[in-house]
Amino acid sequence: MNSIIMAHGQISIPCLLLFLICTLSAEIVSHATRTAKFGEDDGAFMKRRLLDNGLGQTPQMGWNSYNHFPCKLSEELIKQTADAMVSTGLSALGYEYINLDDCWAELNRDSKGNLVPKDSIFPSGMKALADYVHSKGLKIGIYADAGTLTCSKTMPGSLNYEEQDANTFASWGIDYLKYDNCHNNGLSPQDRSTKKL
Repeated sequence: MNSIIMAHGQISIPCLLLFLICTLSAEIVSHATRTAKFGEDDGAFMKRRLLDNGLGQTPQMGWNSYNHFPCKLSEELIKQTADAMVSTGLSALGYEYINLDDCWAELNRDSKGNLVPKDSIFPSGMKALADYVHSKGLKIGIYADAGTLTCSKTMPGSLNYEEQDANTFASWGIDYLKYDNCHNNGLSPQDRSTKKL
């Protein structure tokens, strides 16, 4: 049993005081050492320890099409959602992502191996849609899969096309990628991540 706890489950006051004094002394010495070594107080020390690039300040907050509209996407729906994110004040609260989930692409890649957005639901194309979302001060995300097909089996996965698909998403101005793991041919994530791109 812990030496601080007495027989009746009560904490010994002298032991508790000794514990608090030791803890505070260690923190004071640690703070003094940091200040002497780095010339900074605790706030500056913590800031220095964090990435100062604006990433990861909050979880990714926004809207995902699959939650309410699985495989029922349209350019108009995405634009209306972006408009609503701003007009309702959600974007001012940090909700900044408009994410397209599964079913946005044709089942087959083009002759160069590129993913092809469904023209019937995205007539202006992904670059124009991303530009629209960005014009609202928001970010746009897209869905891909580490296998040969996405989970819905309605569009190709990125297996063996990882770099090409990443370059495609970048050329469209995509800010966020939701990457699923369906139909992966039994390849472990470690095997996929160590292969040469």
